[in-house]
Amino acid sequence: MDGPARRMPPIPPRMRLQIYEAGSTMKALSTPAPALPASDSPGISLLPIAAFCFLWSSAFAAAKIAVRDCPPLTLLTIRFLIAGALMLGLAAASGRWKLPSGRDLAALVLLGALNNALYLGLSWSGMTTVSSAFTAVLISTNPLLIGVLAGPLLGERLSWRKLLGLCLGLAGVALVLRSRLTGMQEDLHGTLLVTGGLIALVAGTLLYKMLKPTSGLWTSTGIQSLAGAAALLPFALATENLGDARLTSSLIWSMAYMIVAVSMGGYYLWFMILGRASATSASALHFLMPPLGLLFGWVVLREPVSWLDLLGIVPIAFGIWLATRRTA
Repeated sequence: MDGPARRMPPIPPRMRLQIYEAGSTMKALSTPAPALPASDSPGISLLPIAAFCFLWSSAFAAAKIAVRDCPPLTLLTIRFLIAGALMLGLAAASGRWKLPSGRDLAALVLLGALNNALYLGLSWSGMTTVSSAFTAVLISTNPLLIGVLAGPLLGERLSWRKLLGLCLGLAGVALVLRSRLTGMQEDLHGTLLVTGGLIALVAGTLLYKMLKPTSGLWTSTGIQSLAGAAALLPFALATENLGDARLTSSLIWSMAYMIVAVSMGGYYLWFMILGRASATSASALHFLMPPLGLLFGWVVLREPVSWLDLLGIVPIAFGIWLATRRTA
């Protein structure tokens, strides 16, 4: 440019303010919105919820059939080993296999010990002396424990609606429990074992939300399954005799169902739902287990169902609706 450089005229203060406000607006529009907390995340569609409830509740009847022909810990060890290998194979075949970080691997091993080895090991051992329907009812009390603990541990808000729903669900479960225990239909030792499994499930659910493993669902579920097999193997070898197992057609079919439908399908859906919803809302689905567990026990195993069992379904259903519905 020839000649002396021209000086730009000063920008008036009013125009400077307009430019600053426009820049601030553009910055705000370009900044991603913060993620919603888990309790406000979009709901899960009805199909995976219905599939999860069907598969999870049907597992109690399938397990009751299987433990008649094979010791429970041996049965679970074989189930977890096969299911874990299949799930990791699916992860590799779909191109989603990635070796987890050291932190994630340690978290998944711990979760596998709780969600698979302790939860199912104790509840299946208890199911050798108590009915499958009773086991389903007792395990379904976990939403109340999770609802109480999720506030201080996960920062989830327990609204009056959720609290009322959880209490109604517990009242329905208590009605069924009273009917079964006062009638001397169930064994106390088996009840204590199932209660231990319940505590392990609660701990596993809360830790999954706290640790938040980032591996894909097939990978994380497969590693948890293999960790459960490794944790149960020494106890199965020390306390059970493989010679007590009988290779019957009912054992083969129930084992196949539990591997494919429950370990692969049910656990996959459970961790998917748990990853997208709050721990309180997700665990409230377990209140559906008493009516479904009673139904499967009656249809498949011909276990008796009383009118008090059926009456307990009413507060359970209403409690689930209150605990899981979204506010406007």
